[in-house]
Amino acid sequence: MGDLNPPADLKGKGKQKEEPSPTIRDAPTISILNASRPSPVIGPVVTRNDLETIHDGDPRLTFLKNVSIPSSTSRWPIRANVYIPKSKDHSDNKEQKRYPVLVTYGPYGKDIHYSSFHPDSWRELNPEHKSEYSAWETPDPAYWCGQGYVVVRADERGTGQSPGLLDTMSKDTSEEFCGVIEWCAHQSWSSGKVGLLGVSYYAGSQWRVAARRPEGLAAIIPWEGMSDYYRDRCRHGGILSNNFIDIWWNRQVLANQYGLPGREALEFPPGGPGARSNEHTLEGVLSPEQLEGNRRDQSTDNRKHRFRDEEYYASKDYRLEDIEVPVLSVANWGGITLHLRGNVLGYMYAGSKFKYLRFITGRHDLPFYYKEQVEMQKSFLDAFLKGEDRDGWSVPGKVAPVEITLRKGNVGYNNTEKEKVYEKREEVSWPLPSTKYTKFYLRPDYSIGEEPKTTEPKQIEYKALGSLENPELVYFLTAPFEKETEITGHIVAHLNVSVTPKNPHNEEPDIDLFVTVRHIDPSGNQVFYTGTAGDPVPVCKGWLRVSNRKVHEENPKHEPWLPHREYLSTDVLPVKPGEVYAVNVELWPTNVVVEKGGRLLLEVSSGDTQGAGIFQHTSTTDRPFNKFAGKNRIHFGQGFENYVTLPIIPGPN
Repeated sequence: MGDLNPPADLKGKGKQKEEPSPTIRDAPTISILNASRPSPVIGPVVTRNDLETIHDGDPRLTFLKNVSIPSSTSRWPIRANVYIPKSKDHSDNKEQKRYPVLVTYGPYGKDIHYSSFHPDSWRELNPEHKSEYSAWETPDPAYWCGQGYVVVRADERGTGQSPGLLDTMSKDTSEEFCGVIEWCAHQSWSSGKVGLLGVSYYAGSQWRVAARRPEGLAAIIPWEGMSDYYRDRCRHGGILSNNFIDIWWNRQVLANQYGLPGREALEFPPGGPGARSNEHTLEGVLSPEQLEGNRRDQSTDNRKHRFRDEEYYASKDYRLEDIEVPVLSVANWGGITLHLRGNVLGYMYAGSKFKYLRFITGRHDLPFYYKEQVEMQKSFLDAFLKGEDRDGWSVPGKVAPVEITLRKGNVGYNNTEKEKVYEKREEVSWPLPSTKYTKFYLRPDYSIGEEPKTTEPKQIEYKALGSLENPELVYFLTAPFEKETEITGHIVAHLNVSVTPKNPHNEEPDIDLFVTVRHIDPSGNQVFYTGTAGDPVPVCKGWLRVSNRKVHEENPKHEPWLPHREYLSTDVLPVKPGEVYAVNVELWPTNVVVEKGGRLLLEVSSGDTQGAGIFQHTSTTDRPFNKFAGKNRIHFGQGFENYVTLPIIPGPN
């Protein structure tokens, strides 16, 4: 690579250690429920209204615990905690006051306190949203009841105190969520209008349920929540994102399964979220065989299923276009491996008349509770749930549809105060209408320029099956930019690639492409941004399994800057040893302002590199040695143009 040497901070940081499995401490002996019926197996007595308790001593709210919400699709209820504001009206009028309702529905445990679920995050949380009722990634009942909202926090089917089949993110659980919303709309304390507000899982579920148009739903705020189960979460470019799913499933979901013995004594390594200190299942526990029969294991299912036309993935599909309620989609530029893409495309394709997209920075957990962000949430919800529209959300054109945060300068990462220098700018649409999609050509001397260089045929070779521990990569570097340049939007890398298998008898090899854009400041230092867990991340990433390269250009969602892939089993194309394939790799949407003298670096690798964090692609089942090992190559010369298309935003004249 000539005189170009990668900056020290581009080298692999080492594979993150796998979290140990949770241990059960002094699990109590509880009788096992009758298991006479087929899977899902649960005893006959589960609809227990006597489990509900009323806590009325708090002057701010009345707390109804373990309310059983009837299901239209199951004999077993969904159980929820209901927090109702105490009226400040001290007159003799005893008529039940009605309030709009905020609902969350998810698998993390309605009764697990935020401070137990993620102690480190709790210590940094905005004090205005700390109360004895706080729970991870959900609105704080004490605060929102004070603003005139009922808060309903429901345990998803098969978790917490809700019996039944645990099948996260499925069609069935979304239909149960519909039932919870409609039940809330008809209660004596409800105004009939329901809003959805929550982070991550409690955001991703909003897209799916809103597309089903439940009665009473009036507005949603999906805050950093993926909208495409396959593309955003499970299989990046067709490559299994197993590491996060495994950790998430075992620490945050499986530990909260309904009927799990001893879950009130579960312990996890310190740091990071986990379903710690949940209450025991009030109706008793289930046997290991019953528990296994009562769940669809995401970590197992995602390894087994590879394509969107398989029933596993197909059953989770829905149409964003069916969403009609007002949407405020909040995306985080630093969420480069999980939620960012989903919030952007969710906004783009939602059928809502009133829809808004906001880009923020910072960690995944804390900004949702920042004072200025809560004020935005309240303004939006008041407009559509109370009819109190102070800022004009319900007036076409009054509020800017899009607001971006401009990441300019090397301010460091995981520092809220320093990131406040990032300016914000309003826009009329996404992608930004002023975008100039510009090709920057990769050259065999490892440079990038706006003009291709005519060269003799040449190849750049690198080892296949790289990992975060042993990264195998090549990178290309631009010349210093002659003026400040903003890049905001969708990026596509066009590469000509081939593979020579390690086993010469392997006639069906494959290639996994991992592409990263990094920002080098005028001083030559890499600029890191705040990632999901406060970790340092580059500008953006993208992935593609070359056998999944087929693009459906006939699909109305296809754009040159956003290649549309269906990832169907019928779309798989052959990869033959030594043959060259031209592919377009989708990178996730991003923003960066490159200062004069700054540079961009495009990294092409065969596995995860710095910035992947816990979102790694390490499954030996999905990436077997006998299929992927060998040498990958990028080809240059006549007919082999390699380039990256950048969304340049013209500056002022």
